[in-house]
Amino acid sequence: MEIKPFQQDYALAFYDLNIEWLETYFYIEPYDREVLSNPQQYIIIPGGYIFFILENKTILGTVALLKRGSGVFELTKMAIEPKQRGKYLGQQLLKYCISFAKENNFKQLYLYSNTILENAIYIYRKHGFKQVTMPKDTPYLRSNIKMIYPL
Repeated sequence: MEIKPFQQDYALAFYDLNIEWLETYFYIEPYDREVLSNPQQYIIIPGGYIFFILENKTILGTVALLKRGSGVFELTKMAIEPKQRGKYLGQQLLKYCISFAKENNFKQLYLYSNTILENAIYIYRKHGFKQVTMPKDTPYLRSNIKMIYPL
């Protein structure tokens, strides 16, 4: 397994993995489709990052760190290939993002999720994320929990 940064060749996998995940667990919001269709414009160019976990050059999962301010990043768009779920790939990506945030002196790392994703919430807590008050102006209608990693 290896984790690699975004390359244009990976853009379709980023889109497909996330669309599949959203359709399986929720629904696709217009904001999702816009960001997923234009990862360079919405994530990379403004200073964010996208990472992929690969095995033998096959993309198995992805995650993004969306820049929301100076040193402030949202962990978002994490998706794992359906047949690869349950193999700790999401946890590997999560740990990678936490290490990356520390190495790059992020001021804040946070995420939005939904409490129906009990396993995901458990994993976020296990890795140190703490629940905070949910703001009224969230970018996702499906979110009902916000968590911050204490950097």
